[in-house]
Amino acid sequence: MRHDRLRASWIATAFAAVLALGAPVVTTVVEHDRAPVEHRALTGPHATHHPFTDRAPAPAVRARVMGAAAADAQTPRAKPKRKHERPVPHLLVRVPNAMTVRARPDADAAAIGTMPSGSKYYGVPITAWVAETAKDGRWGRVEIPYVWPRRDGWIPLRGLTHDHTFVEVHVDLSRHWVSVSKFGHVLFGLRAATGAAASPTPEGEYFVTDRIPFPAGGALGSFAFGISGIQPRLPAGWSGGNQLAVHGTNDPSSIGTSASAGCVRVSERGLDRLMPLLRLGTPVIVER
Repeated sequence: MRHDRLRASWIATAFAAVLALGAPVVTTVVEHDRAPVEHRALTGPHATHHPFTDRAPAPAVRARVMGAAAADAQTPRAKPKRKHERPVPHLLVRVPNAMTVRARPDADAAAIGTMPSGSKYYGVPITAWVAETAKDGRWGRVEIPYVWPRRDGWIPLRGLTHDHTFVEVHVDLSRHWVSVSKFGHVLFGLRAATGAAASPTPEGEYFVTDRIPFPAGGALGSFAFGISGIQPRLPAGWSGGNQLAVHGTNDPSSIGTSASAGCVRVSERGLDRLMPLLRLGTPVIVER
């Protein structure tokens, strides 16, 4: 009898272990703010002609420089907090279909643009950052992606899937510095390359629209975070796209300088730190 009870207990334990292996792992996004490792593989015509605004350096600078990792650790003095730096969650909404953006939070207000349902070049479903909500909570103020001059307006929030993030990115053009904050506190900072004098990175309040992996060794490094802004001042003879991005580089010596066609370049080590945090919709605030 005792042998039978032990045998039954062993069978129950083994069965429970099998169930545990098959059970899904659930992650609370708001609590952990973890982004997927990659969103979409690079395929199609953009595999060699990328749409983001950056230049391919000469072959002599394609090798990764070990000193780039040490450069990331140099932390300049932080600026005073701006009004957008507040320890509250940012509202994100998923946009299943193109939506009319209006001048005021009112269905009868003038239409001033369109919130697309997919990103500019890769068609990634848009998750938009809602910078402000109306008093009644029915409307949200959003930046209209991929337009110049930049403008924002209001979309109705009813029926949209809501999510939140506590993460935000700040790009300081004057210091060539990218800082990542969570709960209103800076987690880390990275040195960066920004737009050259003839193609300066435009200031604005953007959000992440793409998470695109690339083959290592290219001008964009191994990964790019496409954002909702565009470059209105492309370099002469430029044949690529005009979407802004935060991405890697095969010219680490450019980091810390004004060198790009408008995008923000960081080191591969920097990309490794950004990838778990920058999900679709994450605010990216570019200022001088």
